[in-house]
Amino acid sequence: MSLPNRRLMLALPLLALAACGFQPVYGPGGAGTALQNSVAVDAPDDAFTYTLVREIETRLGRPAAAKYGLALTVTTSEEGLAIDTADNTRRYNLIGKADFALRDLGTGQIVSSGNVENFTGYSATGSTVATLAAERDAQVRLMTMLADQIVTRLYAADLTQ
Repeated sequence: MSLPNRRLMLALPLLALAACGFQPVYGPGGAGTALQNSVAVDAPDDAFTYTLVREIETRLGRPAAAKYGLALTVTTSEEGLAIDTADNTRRYNLIGKADFALRDLGTGQIVSSGNVENFTGYSATGSTVATLAAERDAQVRLMTMLADQIVTRLYAADLTQ
């Protein structure tokens, strides 16, 4: 392949991104820049929501003067997966769903909203203390995954309204 053809092949993905309106999240005017230290997350009301709020604030920062407010509603459930011969459940799935709404605090208008879902599992084959530690670790992992999904969705939101 000749040098001009090789350059064209390497430039095609960049041209395609430029044509579709691609803009870096942390570039000038990007959603990451607009949201950084600008989102006040509503106060948590339970351990799950506390962890979710902490993880979101880790990614977006805590604002001194917030431009946006983020409301969260978290629901979780647990289902047993593996049952041994003595009819004891040995593995659980922890399933979580978070509804979110990002609102402009100046106008009160909802800028972005949606929901995210994920799951994680933990084993209950050890002692009671080990099982409780595994369950708590699964809760933190689940809320971390939901926080990542929410922040990703917020970065994709059109904040120019």
